Amino acid sequence: MAVILQVHFPFEGPFGQAMVEAMTPLARSINDEPGLLWKIWTEDAAGKRAGGVYLFATRADAEAYRQMHTARLEGMGVTGIEAQVLEANEALSAINGGPLNRD
Repeated sequence: MAVILQVHFPFEGPFGQAMVEAMTPLARSINDEPGLLWKIWTEDAAGKRAGGVYLFATRADAEAYRQMHTARLEGMGVTGIEAQVLEANEALSAINGGPLNRD
């Protein structure tokens, strides 16, 4: 069963193209995380929030990444981190075109 990790936190920026330029090395490194199938980066410049929605192969992979990423953010002084690990209902998601694989 595919597992979703949602992470959002207060973020002062950069956003948009400046975020792409600043975060591309991090984005590339995330591809090497165990069990990661994909990540969608999220941002809200007006609300000063950022984060992502991840798909992992297993709950253990998602939980391990959540713990590591939360510690990394806290080490940077970020507070107010929201992180949830949820199983995806693959049958219902397929009806709505949910991308539950890397293809």
